Parts: sequence; structure tokens; C-alpha cells
Amino acid sequence: MKKQKITNFTVFFILIFLGVSSVFAQKGPKDKFVFGPLNPIKMPKVETVELKNGLKLFLVEDHEYPTIDLRAMVHTGSVYEPASKIGLASLTAQALRTGGTTFQTGDEIDQELETMAATIETYMSRDNGYIMVSVLKEDIDKALKILTDILMNPAFAEDKIRLEKIMQSSVISRRNDEIMQIANREFGKLIYGRDNPYARHPEYATIAAVTREDIVDFYKRYFYPNNTIMAVWGDFDAKSMTSKIRNTLGKWKSAKLNIPAVPTVKYQYKYTVNLIDKPDVNQSNIMIGHIGGLRSNPDFPALNVMNSILSWDRMFKKIRTDEGLAYAVWGYYGASYQYPGIFSNGAQTKSESTVYAIDLMLKQMKRITEEEVTDDELARAKDEYLNTFVFNFDSKDKIVRRTMTYAYYNYPLDFMEKIKAKVEKVTKADVLRVAKEYLRTDKVQILVVGKKEDFDKPLSALGPVNVIDITIPSPPQPKEQ
Repeated sequence: MKKQKITNFTVFFILIFLGVSSVFAQKGPKDKFVFGPLNPIKMPKVETVELKNGLKLFLVEDHEYPTIDLRAMVHTGSVYEPASKIGLASLTAQALRTGGTTFQTGDEIDQELETMAATIETYMSRDNGYIMVSVLKEDIDKALKILTDILMNPAFAEDKIRLEKIMQSSVISRRNDEIMQIANREFGKLIYGRDNPYARHPEYATIAAVTREDIVDFYKRYFYPNNTIMAVWGDFDAKSMTSKIRNTLGKWKSAKLNIPAVPTVKYQYKYTVNLIDKPDVNQSNIMIGHIGGLRSNPDFPALNVMNSILSWDRMFKKIRTDEGLAYAVWGYYGASYQYPGIFSNGAQTKSESTVYAIDLMLKQMKRITEEEVTDDELARAKDEYLNTFVFNFDSKDKIVRRTMTYAYYNYPLDFMEKIKAKVEKVTKADVLRVAKEYLRTDKVQILVVGKKEDFDKPLSALGPVNVIDITIPSPPQPKEQ
């Protein structure tokens, strides 16, 4: 009887094993289903209007929710601030909003917006300034009145400027807390140069050097309607909204502009090995790369596909899946609108596998420049792009903001659709060609943020090591009275 039970159990186990094996032997979904071409994307109607003062408007009606959003881009940015006063652009943007107007304080504006559950926000990036408004449609007249007052009559109250300086100084004090933030910041300096406007950042001294007069002068140089593009979307009638804006922001006076060209990037390809020693961590953050390109480059679609294959099919699968070395692996061929981005591949790995992981990354970069990718790799990379393409159009705000961005940088308004059409035509030969042309595998810059004592090999095995000091300079001492 006992033998019979053992036999039955054995048969049962074998059946279970065969069942599980059959499951693992089944073909994956991609082998069973064939997907047809994507359905055409229905674009909303975008009304374009230019007011007499030069303010350009893009309007999209969207009656799904009873809200209205505005987003303006001002042709300015931190690239235009002097090196001795880095942080001026951001301080201007914040104080424009918080510093009140000649008619009401910033606190009074906050209170009025709060009663409407509305927001008005301002901030500054490298090559543009942003103004954003969100409000219920029944309060749009009030919001436009407040926005117009802020743009036309800013007070730049001294107490709010001091508060913004304290907040920026607090950010400076914490900038070495996150290892990824350190790696990205310092890698940008390696690529663009420490003093280049695309890589520099505020220090205590540069923040302290900014005066209210500097802020007023910066505002007076850039904040004009003929230097601004605005997108509006939400629950409104386009003609009625245009009239409302004409009666408010239409009173904002234009001026003769003298906007300088954006700074250039003069990159010299070179091989370097760089270390930021962090004795308090047990993993290394690795970045490898060089200068990237522009989105206007005709090869941008093929570079997108190449990067997807390199970062996912090659780097991720080899370093994380096959070798189990990395917590995270990524790759990015950076391409900006008017200045070159950064091409980089990165990984986070335990300290004891640092140099080995770098060696694997370099080999994968070289490999993609020497042989064609496979049919499966090409198909996956293109499918990934094309199957996520629709999410660029899943909301009206994405569409109208993107349209405004293309207009701001003088790109075709259908730029994204053109890129999609070119991605569909990318071949294996195209991927190999752009990899050979744009990737300089023997002239990459390597950055490691980690604990050098725990590395599997000295970093010098890769070449002479440049040690980067990330010590934050002390704040300037107050002047004696």
C-alpha cells in the first residue's frame, strides 16, 4: 500500500513537471500575434493668433473638464546670466511670481488664487522661461487679470528676494546628498566644460551677489509680449478666449528686442577617466559618453533606434540580465533643440564589480559600431518607439504644449510626425552607419562616483585618473560694518 502511494505521488509529480515544462515551452505572445499598423492619430484643431503687441497664441478647445490652462514660454534662460551671478535667472522668475505687484503683495495674490483653487507658477530653464496658469473656467477672467498685473507691474519685493535666496542656498547645501544627482551634474561639466552655461550651477557667492537691481534689469531685458509664445487649452470658445486675452495681455507693451544668440559648444573628443570618491556608499554610479547632437539632425531618428538597441538589447541584457552586475542600466543619445545634448550610458553596480562593468559597457559600445544589429533587435527598437508614439497624443495639453515648443525653437509644427515616419524607415544598415559616424568609442569620458577602496581593480587600470573635488565652497562672510 505504501509503495502504491509513492508510485502515485511520483506519477503526479511527473505530470506536474511535464505541465510546467509545456508552459515554458509555449511560444511567447510575439510569436502568436501579428499586429497591424497603428490607427491614424486624430489631431485637435489648433487655432493660432498673434496679437498686435506680438504675443503669439496657440489655442485648443477641450470641453472634457471645466478647466483652462495657460503655458507661456519667454525667450530667455539661465544661459544669459553673467558667470559672477549664476542664479539670477531663477531668482527673477521666482520673484516675479512671489514678489507681488505695484497693486497687491505676493501674499495677497496667493490668497486670491487659493480662493479660486487656481495656480500661477513661474520658473526658468537653461534656454527659456516658463509661466503656467491653471484655473476653473468660471474664474478665467480673474486669473488673466492677476497674470497681466504680474507681467506688467512686478514689484520684486526685497523680502521675497531674500527668501528666494535662502531657498536656493538650501538647495546648494544639499546638492551632494544624492549620488545620481552628483553623477549627472559632474558628467555635464566634463562634456560642456565647467564654465559653460550649459553645465555651471549656482554657488553661495553667486547667489549672494545678485541684487534687486540685477533682477529688475533681467526682467526688463526679456519679459515682453513680442518675446513670448503662449498656449491655451481647456473649456472655452477660441474666439471668446482670444478676446479675453486681447483685453488683458494685449495691453502688455512690446519693446525692441536684442536677444543674444545662445552660447556655442566647442567639444573636443578625448578619452578621460574621472573619479568622485564617496567613501560613504557601497555602490558605484558609472557614466560613459561624449557630446550628443541636435534634434534637427537628419540622422536623429536612426540615432534613436541605435540608442534603444545599445541601451536595452545590449547593455541592459548583458550587464544586468546575463551578468547580474547592475541595479540599473541605461543609455541616452541626448539631442536638444538648439544646443547639442549628451550621449551617455550609465550603470549602478556594487563597488566590487566597478571596473568589470565598465569594461563590459565599452565592449558593447564598440560592438555596435562594428557589426549590424539583428532583425529582432531592429524590430523591437522600432516597435518600442512606434507603439508608445500614441501616448504623445493622449491629452490636449501634451499636443498644444509640444506645438508651442516647436514654434519657440523654429521647428516644423509636425516635427514629431516627421520623426515617426523616418523611424519606420530605419534599416540595419542605417543603425550601423550612424553608430560608426557618431560614436567615438575610443574617445569617451568615463565618470565613476563610488568608494575607490572597494573597486575590483584600481580605476587606473583604465587610464590616468582625474579626481574631481565636489566640495561646496563656503558662503561669503558678511562685510564688517
